[in-house]
Amino acid sequence: MNTTPSKTSTAPAVDDGREETTAADAGAEQDAPVTADDRDGAADDESALDDEDLEPDAFAEASRGVGAGAAAVVAAGLGIVSLTGAWTGRVAAERETLIGQISTSGGGSAAQQISEIYGDAWHTTALVNGLFALLALLVGLFVLVRPAFGAPSDRPQPGWIRAVALAGVALGVLGVLISVGMYFDLFVALPSAGAPASGG
Repeated sequence: MNTTPSKTSTAPAVDDGREETTAADAGAEQDAPVTADDRDGAADDESALDDEDLEPDAFAEASRGVGAGAAAVVAAGLGIVSLTGAWTGRVAAERETLIGQISTSGGGSAAQQISEIYGDAWHTTALVNGLFALLALLVGLFVLVRPAFGAPSDRPQPGWIRAVALAGVALGVLGVLISVGMYFDLFVALPSAGAPASGG
């Protein structure tokens, strides 16, 4: 009877234990619950990426809308000033009146006095008002045609901007016409120096 104990290898048992441990660790990692902090961190990362992607475009759209709206309001304001008159026009007219008084103080015909004291001031006022009207016309047209030449936008230009710009263009055209008529004496002619009546 052979009592010598048989030699058995324990290596497979050790390897099985390691494999089981590794599988258990992998299962534990997969079954580990996702905490609220992990979800919040992922959400913050996604929102940060979204903000970085959308913020430049949104800022550009807002800046473009603000600039166009401001320009439209400026055009309408310039058009109103061209029709009602500005303090710069009054100052320039008063200056021309003073120059005419000085130049005719030594004597001059009635026609010369009318032309240099009244006529020059009248024409200067028309010229200043015409400049304001021309500025209103140019700014309004710029606002209306700007979307056609700029970068394409997903959102169209707001309707109120186009309406105000159109008002500025209309007022500018009207102001230019009135100023041209004033400058060339088409509406109201300068007074004429009539010959003195002879008595008899």
